[in-house]
Amino acid sequence: MGGGAALFYGALAALALLGVRDVLFLHEENRCSMTYMYEYPEYLKIKLPKKISRRYPTYELYLYGEGNYAEENKNLILTGIPVLFLPGNGGSYKQVRSLGSIALRKAEDIDFKYHFNFYTVNFNEELVALYGGSLQRQTRFVHECIKVILKLYKDQEYAPKSVVIVGHSMGGLVARALLTLKNFKPELINLLITQATPHVAPVMPLDKYLTDFYTAVNNHWILKAQDVRNLTTLSVAGGFRDYQVRSGLAFLPGLSQHSSALFVVSSAVPRTWVSTDHLSIVWCKELILATIRAFFDLIDENTKQITEDPKKRMLVLNHHFVRYPAKFFEEDPETFTELKGTLIWIKIESSKWTYKVYNESDGKYFMFPLSNHRKTYSHVHCQSSMMDTNSWIYGCLNSSSSMCWEGFDLSWKAELLPTVKVVTLKLQEYPSLSNLVIYVPAINGNKFTLDCEFFKEDSRTVQLPVTHLFSFGLSSSKTVLNSTGLIYNVQLQHFDQIYQAFKIYIESHCHPRKERKTSVYRLHIPWSHEDSITVSKVPSFTEISAKLHIAQPENDSTVAVLNIYSSSDCQYEVTIKTSFSQVLGQVIRFHSASLPVYIISNVLLAYGGQLSTLLSTGQCSDFVLALAKAAKPYKVDPIVNIVKFLLGFNWFKDLWNVLFLPELDAVVLNKQDMWFPLVSLILFLFGTGIAYWGGIFFSSVLRLLSSLWLSLTRPPGLPKDSKLMTLRRVFVAILLVFVSWTTCGAFAILIIYLHYMFKIVKLHLNVRIEQNVLNMGQKHSKETSYNSKNKTVKNCDSAEISPEASSATPTTTQAIDNVVNSLKIHITIINLLTWIVLLSLPSLIYWFKNLRYSIRLDPDPCRTTAIILVSTSGILMNSSTVKIKSSKLSKIAAQVPLPLSVAVVAFGPMHLYRVPYFPAHLSSMWKVALLLLCSMLTLRGSAKAAPLRPEEKWKPLDNPRNRDLFFRTLQAYFSGRGLDLRKFLNTVSVNNDRPRPVAIYTDPTASAFADYEEKKKMFQNYFKD
Repeated sequence: MGGGAALFYGALAALALLGVRDVLFLHEENRCSMTYMYEYPEYLKIKLPKKISRRYPTYELYLYGEGNYAEENKNLILTGIPVLFLPGNGGSYKQVRSLGSIALRKAEDIDFKYHFNFYTVNFNEELVALYGGSLQRQTRFVHECIKVILKLYKDQEYAPKSVVIVGHSMGGLVARALLTLKNFKPELINLLITQATPHVAPVMPLDKYLTDFYTAVNNHWILKAQDVRNLTTLSVAGGFRDYQVRSGLAFLPGLSQHSSALFVVSSAVPRTWVSTDHLSIVWCKELILATIRAFFDLIDENTKQITEDPKKRMLVLNHHFVRYPAKFFEEDPETFTELKGTLIWIKIESSKWTYKVYNESDGKYFMFPLSNHRKTYSHVHCQSSMMDTNSWIYGCLNSSSSMCWEGFDLSWKAELLPTVKVVTLKLQEYPSLSNLVIYVPAINGNKFTLDCEFFKEDSRTVQLPVTHLFSFGLSSSKTVLNSTGLIYNVQLQHFDQIYQAFKIYIESHCHPRKERKTSVYRLHIPWSHEDSITVSKVPSFTEISAKLHIAQPENDSTVAVLNIYSSSDCQYEVTIKTSFSQVLGQVIRFHSASLPVYIISNVLLAYGGQLSTLLSTGQCSDFVLALAKAAKPYKVDPIVNIVKFLLGFNWFKDLWNVLFLPELDAVVLNKQDMWFPLVSLILFLFGTGIAYWGGIFFSSVLRLLSSLWLSLTRPPGLPKDSKLMTLRRVFVAILLVFVSWTTCGAFAILIIYLHYMFKIVKLHLNVRIEQNVLNMGQKHSKETSYNSKNKTVKNCDSAEISPEASSATPTTTQAIDNVVNSLKIHITIINLLTWIVLLSLPSLIYWFKNLRYSIRLDPDPCRTTAIILVSTSGILMNSSTVKIKSSKLSKIAAQVPLPLSVAVVAFGPMHLYRVPYFPAHLSSMWKVALLLLCSMLTLRGSAKAAPLRPEEKWKPLDNPRNRDLFFRTLQAYFSGRGLDLRKFLNTVSVNNDRPRPVAIYTDPTASAFADYEEKKKMFQNYFKD
C-alpha cells in the first residue's frame, strides 16, 4: 500500500505542478517594446504641508520631468494638465517615467500646444497586496495629494478642477477607494485608468483589513453608482502573461451599471495586440502609446484640460482601446463627403474583386452597384493593406449615374488589424445605399492590395462544437473550409466556461503562387474585450490556445468566434482539441490561492486519523500513512455542497443568518462564475498530494536537522521538572504576548514555531539514539542466548537472572513506543503550524520592511492568532500520549478535526486569514474551540506527567549475559563518540552495590556510568520539560 499511495499522491502532485507550469511558463513571449527616455529623468519632490508630512512620514509626492522641461518646472509654475500616477504593490514611484517621457515627446511634436504634468506618489514600496492595514492610509494621503496638486494651478488662466489618475496594480484600487472617503468630492477626478488592478477581489485574501477594504470599495461603486456617473474608468488587464493578477480580477464589478466604465485586455487593444506581464504593463510601448494618444484626444480646446463630457471620454477610449478604424479621432465626423469627379471612375460588376496598387499616378474610384448583389448576397467585405489614416470606402445614396458626387464615409466602420484594415457591412442595414465606392489615391513607391467580395453569411459561418472537458485531447472536432474567401467565422459552440481550455490547429493549403499574403486569426469573445490575435504566413500550420478570462454571463446568448481573415487563394482546415495541461493551468490560475486551505484541511484529517488510531490500537501511525488513510474527499466535499444547496432555500438562509454565520465561500465563488462541480474535488486531491509529499520532505528535513544537531553537540540533558506550568514557561508566555502586542504578531508566531521545531528536533534525536541502543541490545541478547546453549554454565545463577534480563527489553520498548507516538503527533502539529507561519509571513515581511519607521505593526492581522498560539504552545510542546487512551475526552477530541476540516474548506478559500484561527471569527464555533482546547489538554495527559515505567534496579553484572549486554551497550555509546572499547580488558572486577568496571580507560568509563544512570530516566524526564 505504501508504494501505491506514494505513486498515487506523486501523480496528484505532478498534476498540480503541470498546472503551475502552464501558468508560469507556457504563454506567449514578451512582444512589448521597451520605452526609452531621451533625456535624464528627474523627480522633483513637492513640499507638502507640515501637518500632512507628520501624519504620513513615509509617503512623498514627486513631479516628473526631463532635461529643460524639468529645469523649467523647478519653480512650480505649471500650466499643463495634471496626471497623478499611483504605484501598486511594492511598486516604485519612478514607474511613471514611461508615461511621462512619451507624453513629453508628443507635446514637443505639437510645440506644447497642450502638455501634461505627471505627478507620482512614493508609497515606500509597501506590500499592500499582502497586508491591507495601510490601504486606508494610502487612500487618505492620495486625497491630500490631489488637493495639493490643484493648489499649484490656482493662479493659472486654465486652472484644472480635476486630475487624471493612472493606477498600477493596487494603486488603481486606492484610486477607486477615494470615493468612499466622507469628505472627498467626486468631481476631483474625471478620468481613471487602472493597469492590471485586481478590482474584484484580492489575489491572496491574507488579512481581514484587505478583504474589508475590497468590500467597502466594491459596495460603494455598486450601491452608489450615482457618485461615479461623471467619472470615466478604464481597466486594462495584462492577459495570460500576467500570472500575478489574472485578467478576470481586473473586471470592474457592476460594470453593466456604469455607462462610463470600460474593461479591456491588452491583447485586444488596437495597435497593441500583446499580452503583458504585471510589470511590463507600465512600460510596454505599444500600450503606453495608446494611452497617451487617448490623453491628447481627450483635451477640450476651450479649457485646455480634459473634457468634462463623459460621452466624449467614452468615445475616445472606445476609439483607442476597443475598435480603431485607422482614422484620427473626431467627435462628430462628417457624415457625407464630397467625392472628386475629376478622378477616374471604374464600375465593377463582379462579386469578388482584387486590385494591386504600385506607383499609381492617378487617383481612382471603383464603384460597385449594390442593386444586383442585394438579391444574392447578405454581406460585403473589403480590406486594404494600406495602413494610412485616410478615408478609403464610401457609400453612394441613390445614384444611378456612372459616378457619385457625394458619399457616406464608411471608413469609420472599418477596423484595423495587424496587417490590414477591414470592413464588413450587412447590406440590409444600408437600404439607401445604391453603390459602394473604393478610393485608390495617387501614390508613388508604395505597394498595397485591395480586396472586396460579396457573400452570404451562412456560407462563411461554420459551427464547430468544442470537445468535452474529459476527452483529454484524445478526440477532436474538425471542419474544412473549402470555399476560397476573404473571411470565415467559426463559431465555437459550448465554449463559455473558465475551466475550459483548447488548442486550435489551423492548417492552410494554398495554390502555388510567387507572392502570398498573411492570414490573421482572431479569437473573439463577445461578452468581454479579451480578444487575441495571431498573424501567420500561409501556407502554414498554426496552433492557437483558446481559454477564457471571464465566463459567459447567464443572460448572454452570444457565441465565441474564431475569425479567419484569409488569403483568397487558400483553403483552411480547423481542428480543436481539449488541452488537459491548460485545463489544469486554468484551475491553478483561478484557484491557486485556495490550495493552502485544502492542504490544511488534509492535515487536520490526518491529525484526526492519528488520534483515532491511537485510541483503537494504542499505536499512532506516521503522518503520511494517516494522511493516506484519513484524507478522503467524501468526508469534506459532500457536506460543503449540501450546505451550499440548502442555502438556496430561504428558510435555511434565515437560519444561517440567525446563527451569524458568514456567507459560504462556495456561494461567493459561484456568484463570480468561478465555481464548477469538480473544482473542490480537484483542489482537495491536489492538496492531498502536496500535503503527502510535503510530509515526506518535512520528515527528511527533520532527520537532517537532528543529525546536524548531533554533530554539533552531545544529546541534550533533559529537564527534570514535570509540571505543566512553571515559572519559566509562564515568563516565556508573557514575554511572547508582550512581543506580539508591542511589535508584530507574526514575529511572535515565528518565535513559537522555531522553539517548537527545536524541541521536536531534540526529541527526534533522542528517539533515534535510544532506538539504536535498544536494537543493538536486542541483537546482542539473541546472540548471547544462542551462545549460552553451547556453553557449560553454572545453574545456580542462571535460573535467577534470566527472567530479569528478559523482562528489561519489553519495558524499554514500551517506553520508546510511547515517545515515538508522541513524536508522530508533534510532527503533524508542526506541519499544521508551518502553514500558519506561511500565511502570516506577509505581515512579518511588511513589518520588517517598515521597522525603521515604526516598531509596532498597527493594525496587526496576526495578533489574535499569536496570542492564541502563545496560550496553547506550552500544552502542545509538552504533550504526550501516555494516558490519552484513558482520558474521558479523548474520543470527543478525536472527532474535532473533521468538523474543523469542513469549516476550513467552507469558510477559507476566499478568506485565507480565517484559516489559522477561524473559530475566533465564527461566533457559532465557540464550542468547537473548547473541544479543541480539551483535545490539547488530553494530549498532555495530566497536569503532572506520570512515569513512563516503574523504577528499575541494577541488574547484577556478575551474570555473563547481563555483563556482556552492558558492555555492548557501552560500546555503542562510545562508538558514537569516536572511542573504541574493543581494547578493554576481558576481565573486570564487579561490585554489585555500585557497578564500576575497572579498566585502562578509567575516566571514559566513569563518564559512561554517569550517562548510563541519567539515561535510565531519559523518556520520563523529557516530558517534564
